[in-house]
Amino acid sequence: MATSSSTPATADQPTKNPVSVLFVCLGNICRSTMAEGVFQSLTSPSHPLIANIDSCGTGAYHVGDSPDSRTLSTLRANGITNYKHAARKFSPSKDFAAFDYIFAMDLSNLHDLERLRAKEVRRNGVEEGVGKVMLFGAFGGHVGGREVVQDPYYGGDEGFDTAYEQCVRCGKGFLEFLEK
Repeated sequence: MATSSSTPATADQPTKNPVSVLFVCLGNICRSTMAEGVFQSLTSPSHPLIANIDSCGTGAYHVGDSPDSRTLSTLRANGITNYKHAARKFSPSKDFAAFDYIFAMDLSNLHDLERLRAKEVRRNGVEEGVGKVMLFGAFGGHVGGREVVQDPYYGGDEGFDTAYEQCVRCGKGFLEFLEK
């Protein structure tokens, strides 16, 4: 559920309340599912600062599908063997209210989510309670925080390995941010 305190969390100001996290890419079968599986693993069995973890896509291309077999293979190769997910499309009216942090995997999805968030804020009349949209790479440790998780869909296995490494690094960076 989106944080509703008088001082909402920002990239510069962490919160001590448990937060809900949503990972978003285009189709919800590669990067966002990789990030979700990795983050579940990093916070398993439970983490006091994490309330809920999910993923979705800005497009409806794969709704109901399982993650890409290469995503699942990469997760399994790294010891994450119990991840299951059915792709879904981002729902502005539900997801902005349900998630505190909405992480885009790349700049295109970030811009789409920012546009949808602005529309949702106008609809609600307030920003409070509308999840924060950020680039997941902001927690990757790179100067400027503009790292994107590259889409491995049209490439080989090495792209999935790279996405996995990025998701681990960004996930750990986000947890460090929350734990400050």
